[in-house]
Amino acid sequence: MSIDLAEVAKERKIKYFLISYTDLVGTQRAKLVPAEAIGGMAKNGAGFAGFATWLDMTPADPDMLAIPDPASLIQLPWKPEVGWLAADLWMSGKPVEQGPRNVLKRLIGKAAERGFQLKSGVECEFFLISPDGESIGDGSDRQAKPCYDQSALMRRYDVISEICDSMLALGWKPYQNDHEDANGQFEMNWDYSDALTTADRHAFFKYMVKSIAERHQLRATFMPKPFSGLTGNGCHVHVSLWNGNRNVFEDDKGELGISATGYAFIGGIIHSADALAAILNPTVNSYKRINAPRTISGATWSPNTVTFSGNNRTHMIRIPEAGRFELRLADGAANPYAMQAAILAAGLDGIQSNRDPGKRLDINMYTDGHLVKDVKKLPLNLLDALRALEGSKLLCESLGAYVPAFLKLKHQEWSDFSRHLTRWERETTLDC
Repeated sequence: MSIDLAEVAKERKIKYFLISYTDLVGTQRAKLVPAEAIGGMAKNGAGFAGFATWLDMTPADPDMLAIPDPASLIQLPWKPEVGWLAADLWMSGKPVEQGPRNVLKRLIGKAAERGFQLKSGVECEFFLISPDGESIGDGSDRQAKPCYDQSALMRRYDVISEICDSMLALGWKPYQNDHEDANGQFEMNWDYSDALTTADRHAFFKYMVKSIAERHQLRATFMPKPFSGLTGNGCHVHVSLWNGNRNVFEDDKGELGISATGYAFIGGIIHSADALAAILNPTVNSYKRINAPRTISGATWSPNTVTFSGNNRTHMIRIPEAGRFELRLADGAANPYAMQAAILAAGLDGIQSNRDPGKRLDINMYTDGHLVKDVKKLPLNLLDALRALEGSKLLCESLGAYVPAFLKLKHQEWSDFSRHLTRWERETTLDC
C-alpha cells in the first residue's frame, strides 16, 4: 500500500520534510521542503546539483533527483514538525548507480533472488566533546579505565536519555546505553532489523546524536580516532542471514551454533577483508584506530588481523552466540549504506564459492597474535586498502559504479594528506 506523505503530514502535524541522501563519503545532504509541496517531491524528487556533493559528478551533469522513500519517514522527536526521509538518487530517468542507498538496494535484490535477507544491527560509538573539538566535553572524566563508569555516564544523563527517549518514541527498541572504553565516549544500542532499515536508522542516528548534542552545548563525533591516546570509535556490525522466518546461520549441531552457510559467509568476509577495509575504514584517520598502539585503558578493542573466534573481542570476527556473528572491523566513518552492501556482497560470494574461513582461533590476539603464522594482516593505511579494493574483482563487480567513484575521491584524499606537512615531520626531520 502506497503512503500519501501529504496525508501523513496532516495527520502528524508535520510542517516540513527533510529529503535526505548520503553521498559517497558518508556526508548527509538534504533539502527542507514545506509539507504543502511534498506531493510533487514524492512523485518527482527534490532537485540537486550532484557535482556540489561527493558523488563524482561534473557541473555539466543534469539535475539529480532525490526521490524520498515514504517507508523511511522518521518524525524528529526533538522537533516533531519536521519529518526526515531517506531518498534514492535518480538522473535522466535512471537510478544513480553510485548512489550508496541504490547500491545497497541492488545487493538486497540479488540476495532476495537467492532466497536470502540480511538482518543486521550496528553498535555506533561516539565521543561527546567540546564545541571546538579540542577536548572531551567532561573534564571530570579522567579514569584510566573509564568503561561503564557510572558517574561519567550519569553526568551525561540529560544527553543520553534524550537520545534514548527519541529512539523509544520511534519504536527502535533501544535496550542499553553505556560509557565506552575511552574518556568521553559512549555507545547506544537498539534492535536489529533488515539491512536497509538498519542503514536508514544508522544514518539518522548519526544526525540525531549530533543534533541533540548541540542542544546541550556539546559536539558529537564519530571520527575513528579523534584522540591519539584513547580508544577509537568503532561501528561493530552484528550479522545474520534469513530465509523467511528461518535464520540460516543458526544450527544446533554446528560449531558454536553456526551453520555451514554461516561459516561460508564468514569465509567470504575473511577472503575480502583487506578490500572491505577501504569501505568499512574509509578515511586516513581510520588506520590510526585499527593499527593503534595500546591505549591508556590497556587495549584498543580494534582488530589488526583477519581472524575469527568465539566470544573473544580481540579478533576481527566474534561469534558471541548461535546464529550470528559480530564484525568488529568497521569504524564510525563507515558509510551506513555502503557498509551493509559490501558485507552482503562478500558474504554472498562466500556462500556461492563455499569459502573456508580457516581455523578458529581462541587466543588473545593482542598478546599472542605474533605466535600465529600465516595470518593475514589488515591494511596499514588507506592507500593499501584502496589498492586492495582496486584488486578485488568481486567488490568491483558487486558494488558496480560505486567503486570507481569512491576510489577516485579517496585517492584524492590520500594525495591531499600526503602533501600535508605535519608538526611531527618538522620536529623529527628539520635537523637531518
